[in-house]
Order: sequence, then structure tokens, then C-alpha cells
Amino acid sequence: MSNTVNEVISANADYVADFGDKGDLPMPPGRQFAILTCMDARLDPAKYAGLAEGDAHVIRNAGGRASDDAIRSLVISYKLLGTKEWFVIHHTDCGMETFTTEIMGDLLSGSLKTSSVDASGWHDSNAGGGTTDGKYINWLTISDQQKSVLEDVQRIRSNSMVPAGIPIYGYIYDCKTGNLNEVPEATVAGKAV
Repeated sequence: MSNTVNEVISANADYVADFGDKGDLPMPPGRQFAILTCMDARLDPAKYAGLAEGDAHVIRNAGGRASDDAIRSLVISYKLLGTKEWFVIHHTDCGMETFTTEIMGDLLSGSLKTSSVDASGWHDSNAGGGTTDGKYINWLTISDQQKSVLEDVQRIRSNSMVPAGIPIYGYIYDCKTGNLNEVPEATVAGKAV
């Protein structure tokens, strides 16, 4: 086993030792809200939103984007598990701002190996063969954080499966300070009616 596997299994054993009555938590989130946010390892929604196990649904993907799958999860969160408010939270210094859909397609065409980046941009080893399949995906990259939060809130709000009574709030997490900064236009667009 790798060191990473051993570390995860060891940490899990410690967690299990102090698990207590968490096995009795109900399936619906106790605070009845959901967060859609980025998978970036620097973001800890439990800490920046004051969450404990059982409090809220946290849906994470690259960029915290309102992809079809993210909307699917939000609809399940509401329809089956009773959430009443949703947050879309992007963040500063997001990796999704460092490339475009075209760049990702080109990198994958070169190889399936991990790419590198420097001041001049992204580079691929072009070793081992690639695939053109990446050219047919919208990678939902970001060129402007405020605009992307607004777009995602609007996309969720306009989805026919999303009830008009659910408020959707838009924020940007500042990776340098830990502060959540509201995107007022997004919160207005996500207002419940």
C-alpha cells in the first residue's frame, strides 16, 4: 500500500474511535441548506460555513460550477431531503481560471499524463498517447469569478426542476483571507419568489 492509503486508513481509525453517536444522524441535513462549491483542497466548507456532520449538503466539483450533475444533486437535496436554501460559492485564485476548454482538449490530445504549467502556460509531455474526447466537453472554465457566480445562480434559478421559493445566494471565497464575499447581482438573481 502507498503511504497515502496508510495515512487515510490510520486517520479513519482515529475518527472511528471518536465517532460517538454520529451513526444516529438523520439523512436530511439538519440546517436545511446546500452549498455548491469548488473541489479546491484549500476550501473547507465545514470551517468557512461553520458546519458539523449532518448540518448541510456540500456538492463539490471543479470550479463549483452549476453543471447538470450539480443541479441534479441540488434537486435531490431539495426534493427528497428538504433543503430550503442554496449557496453557490466560487473562490479566488481558482485553477479553472488558468485554462480554456480548447487548452484542455489540446492537452488531452497530447497525452493522458499530468500536464505542467509555468509562466508561459500549460505544457504536455506528449508521451504515451492521448485522446480527442476532451475536445467534445465543455470544461466550464472561468474567466471572471463574479460573472461565473452570476451565470451559475441564473442557470440554477432558470432550471424547470428548481422551485421559485428556494433562495440561491452567490459568494466568492477569498483564499487569502477566508472571507466569504457576496456577489450581490447573483443573490438578486437567485431571490426566492
